[in-house]
Amino acid sequence: MPWWYFHKLAGPHEGRRVNSVDPTGEVGRLLPPEKVLGCIIYPAAEVPEPGVIEHTYGDRFTLGEPDGSRSDRAMALSAALSAAGFKAPVRPKIRDEIWIKLWGNLAFNPLSALTTATLDVITGDAKLRAVCRQMMLEAQAVAESLGVRFAIDVDKRIAGGAEVGAHKTSMLQDLERGRPMEVDALLGSVVELAEITGLPAPTCRTVLALLRTRARLAGCY
Repeated sequence: MPWWYFHKLAGPHEGRRVNSVDPTGEVGRLLPPEKVLGCIIYPAAEVPEPGVIEHTYGDRFTLGEPDGSRSDRAMALSAALSAAGFKAPVRPKIRDEIWIKLWGNLAFNPLSALTTATLDVITGDAKLRAVCRQMMLEAQAVAESLGVRFAIDVDKRIAGGAEVGAHKTSMLQDLERGRPMEVDALLGSVVELAEITGLPAPTCRTVLALLRTRARLAGCY
């Protein structure tokens, strides 16, 4: 979830900062929202050792302006990425795309950090899959209350995660290496938006409490 989520988003929350990912406003001050071009990164990768990145899945980088325009800068970056062999479409509703990516990450990543399981295990175990599904449905309600429309259903999104296979999520990789974990970018912000919209999201709240404790005890939060 980006700190600029409400920038140029028509409605009662327009211009509001997402505090969980920019609590002091320092990010917004140093990187004004007018400078932002949204990008959703789909490739899965691992860092087995410093300076070594192993790309395991995906080649799509979806781009979009916060106001939905097909700006010159968006089209130029799309062309450059495409020339390098990547898929880089420019979408008019970048927040819809953000939620599709976040939809899986807000569930897969925390559960992987709490269980140390890879994606194939999380999506293949019936009980873990049910927890993922409930978290994702709660998040979908939050997103739809903010005007987002999901192009796929929850089960197809889970299946997309399963296709990645025996992959350690970025959050699990960070935990294992003692690096800062994206607790608030992936789940804390979703709970914050649930509070803003007045929705309960009980499973997301419970998992967030567990995740924050796990991350603090590991020195990663």
